Amino acid sequence: MTEETLSGQTGRCMCGAVGFTADEVPVKFGVCHCEMCRRWTGSALLGVTIPEGKIVWTGEENIARLQSSAWAERAWCSKCGTGLYFRVTMESAYSGSFELPIGLFDNADGFEMTHEIFIDQKPHSFAYAGTGRKLMTRQDCVEKFGLLDEK
Repeated sequence: MTEETLSGQTGRCMCGAVGFTADEVPVKFGVCHCEMCRRWTGSALLGVTIPEGKIVWTGEENIARLQSSAWAERAWCSKCGTGLYFRVTMESAYSGSFELPIGLFDNADGFEMTHEIFIDQKPHSFAYAGTGRKLMTRQDCVEKFGLLDEK
């Protein structure tokens, strides 16, 4: 069974200086509650993973990047500050794909929240409706992804 995807999805930053068109965008998305994502977004990161080569950016000269850990970078619009993506840069099975916040899409209808990671770091005041999501702690993520810095 193949995963359901959306094609021709468009989106942009708040000011419009950076935009994108993406294909093979999975319908399923997740939430990251790690401290770094919460500080980057001001909340939890609600993001969808788009395969490398399936996204075309406009206004790339306005994309600022920061190597935010030994294994990943984050990017934002240098004009308005909108967070654009998280991307694993260390060579691994997870390298290259872009984790885009759902809020960047011009039409965010049709997505389904299926998992939450770093659930043990989620503030008690954060609660999402619905059930049946896969929940992973920090340790679960270390074991599954094997990329995290020891802190």
